[in-house]
Amino acid sequence: MWRRTYLLLLVIRVYFALSPSYLHPDENFQGPEVFAGRIFSYPSRLPWEFTSENPIRSVFPLWPTYDVPMNLLKGFYTESGTLNPPPHLVYYVLRGSMFLLSFVLEDWAVYELVPLPRHRRATVVLVASSYVTWTYQTHTFSNSLETLLVAWGLVLIQRIVENKRRSSLFACAVLSLIAVVGVFNRITFPAFLLIPGLQLLPHFWRKPYSFLSFAGFGLCFFCIAVLVDTAFYSPSASLWDVLHAPVITPLNNLLYNTDEANLALHGLHPRYHHFLVNLPQLLGPAYVAIIVSVWKSAAIPSWLKNRRAVSAVSATAMLSIFPHQEPRFLIPCVPLLLSCLRVRKSHLFLATWVVFNAALGFLMGVYHQGGVVPTQLAIPSIVSTSVLETDATFSGDNSRMSATVLWWKTYSPPLWLLGENTTTPLDIETRDLMGISGPEMASELERVVPQCPRDYDSSNASKHSIFVVAPKSATFLDRYTTPSSDESDLVLHELWTWRNHINLDDLDFGTDGILPTLKRVIGRRGLSVWAARRTGCV
Repeated sequence: MWRRTYLLLLVIRVYFALSPSYLHPDENFQGPEVFAGRIFSYPSRLPWEFTSENPIRSVFPLWPTYDVPMNLLKGFYTESGTLNPPPHLVYYVLRGSMFLLSFVLEDWAVYELVPLPRHRRATVVLVASSYVTWTYQTHTFSNSLETLLVAWGLVLIQRIVENKRRSSLFACAVLSLIAVVGVFNRITFPAFLLIPGLQLLPHFWRKPYSFLSFAGFGLCFFCIAVLVDTAFYSPSASLWDVLHAPVITPLNNLLYNTDEANLALHGLHPRYHHFLVNLPQLLGPAYVAIIVSVWKSAAIPSWLKNRRAVSAVSATAMLSIFPHQEPRFLIPCVPLLLSCLRVRKSHLFLATWVVFNAALGFLMGVYHQGGVVPTQLAIPSIVSTSVLETDATFSGDNSRMSATVLWWKTYSPPLWLLGENTTTPLDIETRDLMGISGPEMASELERVVPQCPRDYDSSNASKHSIFVVAPKSATFLDRYTTPSSDESDLVLHELWTWRNHINLDDLDFGTDGILPTLKRVIGRRGLSVWAARRTGCV
């Protein structure tokens, strides 16, 4: 029975891995966006974490995760006589890679971490049935990679501690690699292994060669990581420059995140936010079961004393020190805490667990900003078709068209998904207006949409068109889709819509009320592309 259940959950995980939801801008801009422009010459824009004077993101852990799959794909296309693969193929290859990493490494680690054979199967199925495994863990997050590194760090600690006869030199060397990659991937990584890692001290005392292996290889891997980062951020740096002014991104990251003024730019939360909001959001009924288990026990439950629970609870406590707290920071805690849960056959728990994960799975895995990626992939075709069909005066192969696409009330669109435009002479400028107010949006449209008759750039005979991408729930735009001559001569012509899109940032229960807000955001779900023109213009 458990095999059929696990196989079904595996199919569900594949479905969500290939569903183009968009959970956070970091899943694109701190990974694929960094390498797509370098490898495929796609349009790309590095985020501030990579362009500041003291960069806070390392490329060392990104290289095997994104650079290697992209280069392998590029090599295959080069051999077949094609310059570059289409961006949608690159996107799904990266998603597929994250799925394979989750399926192989996470499930394997969970299976090995649970000591009792009778509990292993139920634990693997429980972790595989979590919406966090379906969604966050199959997206290109540094947090998803951190989950795998934490799990395997605990596996290696367990192997080393339990093997009292040998020094476990190889395991210590691999653990040092995981430690270095983990720290360079996210500075939160040590919080998960600090307390469990104290169990290594007696082993290092008895087997000093183990400590030498861990420290020696760790220093070697650290130097390699610093060299990789320095070479990335200072391509022309000599060996002396590297030794004199190395780029140590984890240190820069730590200094940045210990300044509360910097964290205020990203949002501040109360210290209890991780325990009372984020963990319940990730675990749902399992969190309630854990709290009930602790409440009913006269003493500390035995499962709270194991390595996995200690790692999750101590890390959550340490991360609560920092006032900026997001649910994805606690993704490594999910498989660790679920592996500790022992739920007897309870129909109530099973029903609530299925409903919770099905609802959150579809919300976060399908609908959450689900139109951004499909729309950006379709933008070159939509824009070029619209311009060619509506511009009767356009002719000649030497003419160059240009268009500006305004994105409003969505997550930042990944530029690399535009790919190479080799079929039509079209220049596309992407402008992210983020969540500016409706009046500000109206002023921007009035400013950028050309007046009639259209102005030509006499230097290259180019013609410029304006397009707007926004959720259909943005009712402010209704005045332009059904314009009144008394208000403005601007009109938005709908060209394309992706229905599986919900913008949670557009919820406004305080102003509109609960039912009207849900009716607007869910009832009018979808992301649309409009052509912005003046009435009477060709």
